[in-house]
Amino acid sequence: MKYHKAPKQLDERDKLRKFRELDDAFAQALRQLEDPNSGFDIPTGPPVRSLAALEKDDAVEQQQVRDRLFEQQLKALMSEYDQSDQVLNELISTLLEYDLWPQDEAPAISTP
Repeated sequence: MKYHKAPKQLDERDKLRKFRELDDAFAQALRQLEDPNSGFDIPTGPPVRSLAALEKDDAVEQQQVRDRLFEQQLKALMSEYDQSDQVLNELISTLLEYDLWPQDEAPAISTP
């Protein structure tokens, strides 16, 4: 039976030496990245957008979808009840005039 040596564990000096080498290499890499004349060509992607900007864009997109759905439903109802844009405008104007439909709740309706 052969004698198997246990793998020699690194002593504290070797561990410290390896750590210093790694630390020096890391510090040198950081200095090279910070140097404006560095030869490194670091690929960059598109600018990172903030979460607030993404949420705002999402909210705008959702509002556009709701607006399109509302307009489709309105056009379908107008067609079903055979009502023109003019009649609808008169109805909304009358409701607003008599404060039966608060103006801040009036939907934006695009007329052709």
